[in-house]
Amino acid sequence: MSGLAAVLAGRNKPGIYRWHGGFEPVEVRHTVEHAGWHFAYVDGWHNQTKQEFLASVGEALSFPDHYGQNFDALADCLLDVPDETVLLWDGWGPFARADAQAFSVALSVLGTRVNAEREGGFTVLLRGEGPEPARVPSLD
Repeated sequence: MSGLAAVLAGRNKPGIYRWHGGFEPVEVRHTVEHAGWHFAYVDGWHNQTKQEFLASVGEALSFPDHYGQNFDALADCLLDVPDETVLLWDGWGPFARADAQAFSVALSVLGTRVNAEREGGFTVLLRGEGPEPARVPSLD
């Protein structure tokens, strides 16, 4: 977990990264929470459409009941996500292949939260195979 460990320790800046760590989500959660960060998990293998992604990210990040499950609502609710949060998005590739435009918007919205001028960080880990997303470095 060296790349992730560097983010958690503040040696790598928070961001959106491709990550190939073969660890079970429960192991990643343990590592993230042990470092004092919050953890959220999206299972993209079973949530492959825009609506399924929006619903699952809302559930993973404990959005309020009034969350509208659209990209504007996602952007609004992300502002309330605590600093020092890691979102592990497993299996993002099927969504990216099925709806490239919606996937691009999803990354843009998540990136807005990553780049927010805040004390702590918000990091998204894209794990699994898929089309090469533009300007998303590898954390490995």
